[in-house]
Amino acid sequence: MTDVTRDPDDLDALRAASDVLGLDGLLTDAERAERDRVRAFVDAEIRPHIADWFDRGVFPAELAPALGRLGVLGMTLDGYGCRHRSAVEYGLAALELEAGDSGIRTFVSVQGSLAMGSIHRWGSEEHKREWLPRMAAGEVIGSFALTEPGAGSDPASMTTFARRDGSDWVIEGAKRWIGLASIAQVAVVWAQTDEGVRGFLVPTDAPGLDIAVLEPKGSMRASVQTLLTFDGVRVPASALLPEARGLRGPFSALNEARYGIVWGALGAARDSYEAALRHALRREQFGRKIAGFQLTQRKLVDMVVELQKGALLALQIGRAKDAGALTPAMVSLGKLNNVREAIAIAREARTILGGEGVLLENSPIRHAANLESVRTYEGTDEVHTLILGEHLTGLGAFR
Repeated sequence: MTDVTRDPDDLDALRAASDVLGLDGLLTDAERAERDRVRAFVDAEIRPHIADWFDRGVFPAELAPALGRLGVLGMTLDGYGCRHRSAVEYGLAALELEAGDSGIRTFVSVQGSLAMGSIHRWGSEEHKREWLPRMAAGEVIGSFALTEPGAGSDPASMTTFARRDGSDWVIEGAKRWIGLASIAQVAVVWAQTDEGVRGFLVPTDAPGLDIAVLEPKGSMRASVQTLLTFDGVRVPASALLPEARGLRGPFSALNEARYGIVWGALGAARDSYEAALRHALRREQFGRKIAGFQLTQRKLVDMVVELQKGALLALQIGRAKDAGALTPAMVSLGKLNNVREAIAIAREARTILGGEGVLLENSPIRHAANLESVRTYEGTDEVHTLILGEHLTGLGAFR
């Protein structure tokens, strides 16, 4: 065989060679155009700055209007300033955003899938008109408060309680690991009531609401997670999401966010693989490029095998979602597999970079750290395993 070394600077050619199954051909022209548009945004607006944001532990709130102009905030929602794009187009956008950083994709997910999605599905017409256009534009940031210090995987055990006081509601309790709350203007807060779990729209400057940023962190550093404490927070009756009753409300939003992760994790994995491949094609040891060693090629091949399988999985789930045939088991299978494999790819990619792999100028170590959080939020491996186990056997094993 004749060696024809690939050019590490020709990223288009490297991506074409890595698409062994020709999966790009399964996308429509509109889907490829949406992907390329978001990819160009990430290359111009995120890649030059992300190592610094991660190092300093900041999320650039000024990015929100830019993401609004890009059209990725609530992009699958219909009306109220939203673009109503397909699930596959949103998935491709999530993939490209997470190729930049998990924290950026998480912002889009919290804003669009969790906060906006809850308002769009469960809010009143007044809620939708008041909040959604400004949130779609990135002018207003929203948050989603479900997880508590003692209620993570088991949200039914939440203790935050909203009681009626005349025509108002008064909220007591705490929420933990809540994305964006310290930079948000409104939070979708889920609380127990005498009528079961209900959702409320709570201004983040409401008297009695204390918001503390959780730091320092070793993961998701270009993102914001917070602790919310409610001490007699009073909201009017109009703050209630009228159509949301029981855990079906927050679970529907979580399923939307989990769907985005199925795609997003592939972005972090692909970016890690590409960093390793390009380094291997440049780095020389023992008189040859390390990409020419069998052990390095095995690592690269294993990464591509899982990337291609994960992309097929995400695309099948996306097509099912667009066809109205999506099931929770599909989403759990996708989240469980793609995040688990993405972590393995990021870690293996780091080994190819050797000592250089611990520098933030190289992305795999940042992606590996971020993916530890992605693996935990929106359902741990254990939760998704039990969802699938119940689907297969008909027997719930959560208790």
